[in-house]
Amino acid sequence: MVVGLCTVELYLAEAYSLKEKRRILKSVLDKVRARYNVSIAEVDHQELWQRATLAFACVSNDQGHLHKVLDAVIRFIENQNGAEIIDFQTEIL
Repeated sequence: MVVGLCTVELYLAEAYSLKEKRRILKSVLDKVRARYNVSIAEVDHQELWQRATLAFACVSNDQGHLHKVLDAVIRFIENQNGAEIIDFQTEIL
């Protein structure tokens, strides 16, 4: 069993309030969950309007498959309107 964990730091240029930030993040989180079946949540910067840190995890029996899923989720988040990736870190456990 192999576990992949990725943290992604986002800049939300279109968020001018916490309500707007929640709207953007909810859209991103719901789309990622539905498309890739990974566990994902906001884990840091909850009080800031234009920053967010997301973490997502995936479990597999094949490390190659795990890398494909994590890379696909990162690319998917990059293409979402309103969310720009500042930094990300990937760990395989």
